[in-house]
Amino acid sequence: MGDHKFKGVLLDLGGVVFFGQTPIEGALEAVDRLHEAGLPVRFLTNTTRRSSARLRTDLSAMRLEIPEADLLTPARLAVDYLTAHGLSPHLLVHEGLEEEFAALPRNMPEAVVIGDAGERFTFANLNAAYRKLEAGAKFLVLAENRNFKDADGELSMDAGAFVRALEYASGRQAKVLGKPSADFFALAVESLGCLAHEAVMVGDDAEADVGGAMAAGLAGVLVRTGKYREGDEDRLDPPPAHVAADLEAAVAWILAEA
Repeated sequence: MGDHKFKGVLLDLGGVVFFGQTPIEGALEAVDRLHEAGLPVRFLTNTTRRSSARLRTDLSAMRLEIPEADLLTPARLAVDYLTAHGLSPHLLVHEGLEEEFAALPRNMPEAVVIGDAGERFTFANLNAAYRKLEAGAKFLVLAENRNFKDADGELSMDAGAFVRALEYASGRQAKVLGKPSADFFALAVESLGCLAHEAVMVGDDAEADVGGAMAAGLAGVLVRTGKYREGDEDRLDPPPAHVAADLEAAVAWILAEA
């Protein structure tokens, strides 16, 4: 790994490596540069509209091959958690994610699992989840992002607002499995084989990606692509270690650090 300051790199996907079905200019080459430098790379995403298998297939079509072990998703953590605790999921997620939970038993005590359900965030579905919580179900949230960059290029509401509604109604606090959960970052750093302060996270979400990483002891680099909006870095205290135009510029900074 040479004399680089950082011994491992965590990369967000949507808004950093790709948007929609298209790689962001220079992003794939930037990932290659990290591999060529001998730095271990893991990909962290709060995307909860596609299963891990579908996401890896879509990335492969963009010429980015990611081994299963190098892709960390909240759904993967949720399946592990449900299995370890002997729970069945009551899902309020996007239909594209349901296959991730298909092999789990349906006759165990329940846990409400909330993801970015999109059009499924109806009163009926939210109320059904609320009633499960009132009956004592565990409360798991895949991600609580405020917004995401939608297909039309504008920001749209993400799951966070609906999570807050259920927390308010039930008087319960959800267990968050994805970013900015410290447990999620700790698992990612462990897989890199280095210490937290030796790792750097690159993301376009100031709160979940960069703020979450810094709170977990990592360095955070904010890129001005994806959902980034002017001044996002000013909402972080302490500020990011670096703000870069895109992943290509972020990787150049990471590799220049010694």
